[in-house]
Amino acid sequence: MTAPPSPRVAGLVLMGGEGSRMGGADKALLDLGGRPILAHALDRFRPQVGTLALSANGDLSRLAAFGLPALPDPPDGPGGPLSGVLAGLAFAEARGALWLATIPGDAAHPPLDLVARLLAAAGEAPAAASTARGVEPLHALWPVAAAMRLRALVGEGVASPKRALERLGAALVPFDDDRGFRDVDTPADLDAARRSLAGS
Repeated sequence: MTAPPSPRVAGLVLMGGEGSRMGGADKALLDLGGRPILAHALDRFRPQVGTLALSANGDLSRLAAFGLPALPDPPDGPGGPLSGVLAGLAFAEARGALWLATIPGDAAHPPLDLVARLLAAAGEAPAAASTARGVEPLHALWPVAAAMRLRALVGEGVASPKRALERLGAALVPFDDDRGFRDVDTPADLDAARRSLAGS
């Protein structure tokens, strides 16, 4: 069951990298059961947050059908996921949210209780999901109040979300089932996701 949305939490879907192992395709827009992967992810993530946006660069018109604000990276940012998180934190603050929850756009089935569990564990520091595979740094909850500290870390050269979470003292929230965190990095991953959907 999906936890009720919190107006204190804004959501951000990180649309990801260049998809070089997928022939340059936008991984979140690949077909999964007749719908883009992103559509599946939004079905599960949207009910958990009070407001929602996409973090993306390039031609943003490709995302118009989803009806969500699309946030390009700040022009003075370092690029990569942390630029998206910084843009998302500004978006969250402008809407009166205290937290920003993030997921990657190419993981079709984020846990239905992801935000509620991260919110329960977070304090002044962020919280991130962890599984048997390790930390899932793009499935995280970032306090809006930490934006200045995150910006300082980025200025010091920190580019990895995992490293940034560590430096900010993030709480780790264990999830026993890692299926909700599986993203699509290769054609084999996409084939596995399609088989999993067909069997569900």
